[in-house]
Amino acid sequence: MRSSRYEYETSPRKLEPDVQRRKQTKKRKLKVVEDLPRQDVKISKEQKKRQRKLTLVVIGIFILLLTISYRNSQINEKFNEVQNLKKELSSLQKENEQLKVTIENSLNLNTIEKLAKEKLGMQKLTNKQTVYVTLPKKDYVESASEEVVTEEEKGWFQQLVDKIFN
Repeated sequence: MRSSRYEYETSPRKLEPDVQRRKQTKKRKLKVVEDLPRQDVKISKEQKKRQRKLTLVVIGIFILLLTISYRNSQINEKFNEVQNLKKELSSLQKENEQLKVTIENSLNLNTIEKLAKEKLGMQKLTNKQTVYVTLPKKDYVESASEEVVTEEEKGWFQQLVDKIFN
């Protein structure tokens, strides 16, 4: 029983094996690994071709993914632009409809009469303000004194025929 420090036996305790064990464990922990010179590993031409192919495939996949990502970003930008234009179009259409309604309301004869009375100070005619004018029955339209001649463009063959026979 080594749990207590006091020993009941007469023989002294042996320290050497325990100390030797500790020294061995320390030596094991402190053991330095020496670098061995690298041996030249020869890679066959076939392995080099495989490595090149693998590198090219990885680069190709990277470029492909980069291209796809770029196109998706362009598509998203165009989609957002289209959505903004659609919103703008709908707001302009609403405004256009409102303007049409206001135009139709302003063309009403009652509103025109009301605006003429209020803003322009106009009044309806009375019988005293009415003046009758008599016009002679002669027509005031003059007929054209000159004759208008329109010539159609003729082809070169028709012009030649006209020169020969005229």
